[in-house]
Amino acid sequence: MSAKTPPRWDPETVPTFWINHASRLLMRHFEQRLRPLEFGMAYLPVVLALEEHGPLLQKQLAEYAHVEQPTMAALLTRMERDGLIQRHPHPDDRRASRISLSPKARERLPEAKARLEEVADQATSGFSEKERAAFMALLRRVVANLEPASGE
Repeated sequence: MSAKTPPRWDPETVPTFWINHASRLLMRHFEQRLRPLEFGMAYLPVVLALEEHGPLLQKQLAEYAHVEQPTMAALLTRMERDGLIQRHPHPDDRRASRISLSPKARERLPEAKARLEEVADQATSGFSEKERAAFMALLRRVVANLEPASGE
């Protein structure tokens, strides 16, 4: 008896290949559009949290961005270097700093959001409103299927 050769797996036949490919292309386009404003996609969770909530602690920003403290510390160092955040002493804790958006970040944020929206519109160009809604619903289901169950 000869061993059967397993069927060749073609990644282009599964939706996950196309989700990954689309994600990489979106990130490339987002980064290209944000670079002239000295923003990066990694900065957005921090910028949006500070815009919405005002000054926050590094620990709070790490929670909003769903990253570990060392990752957030490195990100904030880069953002401070780029002039997008400011650190202020915490009034009750000498070891902590309250982080806020710089005037430069506040000034550039509306343009950054507009550029992100342009890329999102480009990505779904030709979709009807019904198709956009269905696409969003399907992507949310994919995310829900992959998110860890609470308590894990």
